[in-house]
Amino acid sequence: MTTTTRDPNRALWEAWARGEQSPAWKTLATEPDGVETVRVDAPAGLWLRPPDAPVGPVILAIHGGGFISGSGATHRRMFGHLARAAGLNTFAVEYGLVPEHVFPSQLDTVTAAYRWLLGSGAGPIAVIGDSCGATLAIGLATRVREEDLPMPASLMLMSAWTDLDADGISYDTGSDPFFTRERVRELAAGYLAGADPHDPLAAPMHADLRGLPPTYLQVGAQEALLDDSRRLARRMRAAAVEVRLDEFPDQVHTFQMAAGRTSAADEAVGEAGSWLRSTLVQ
Repeated sequence: MTTTTRDPNRALWEAWARGEQSPAWKTLATEPDGVETVRVDAPAGLWLRPPDAPVGPVILAIHGGGFISGSGATHRRMFGHLARAAGLNTFAVEYGLVPEHVFPSQLDTVTAAYRWLLGSGAGPIAVIGDSCGATLAIGLATRVREEDLPMPASLMLMSAWTDLDADGISYDTGSDPFFTRERVRELAAGYLAGADPHDPLAAPMHADLRGLPPTYLQVGAQEALLDDSRRLARRMRAAAVEVRLDEFPDQVHTFQMAAGRTSAADEAVGEAGSWLRSTLVQ
């Protein structure tokens, strides 16, 4: 690992808040050693294959980006570090972005990718997502339950975006340089395109969480969306879902994107990888 005295993830959000476009998001993490990348066209995405991964268990990874950005390319390194930490093959699915694609297009795409994995004989399957990728992960699990498909073995959510109303008090605390309440509500409006912000498939804060699989949430203790994870964890426990919530001091949104460069990101990715493997490999 190459440690830095300056948190590159926080520096990126500070630059974006100033309207700057550098550094490139995909460069925050280092290259994960030994992880093979294979492009898939349908469904669109990337296979990330660490050495000696077992046949069968798979992680379905859903990238963040506020529904307006992000791709397999932006998240390849971070998801690759996670695949290596878990020792499991990981498929990073891609989906259409706002404004050309709006709710429920993204959910339809990730559900189709999940069905594709099931049809290929993969399993058990864990679903992971960061930020709006976590929004989609919970929506996917909810839809899977409603359609009586095999449930994911587990959910791993990083800096989860669960409240499209952005009502959490953590927007008024902490030191998040980018995600203001107004900015998040604007992103939500673009995604919803007139749909109900309380639709349970769009907003996990309003979903029926009963019957969802074991869930692990990681969140930065200084990020604006901290309450999104806290409130989701409370609702999951009330619904008898097994849930773990880890808050990382001094960290802001999606700090895991600096995997290989900061100790906090590496600790989080290592914990996530071990936990995911424990839910998929007996």
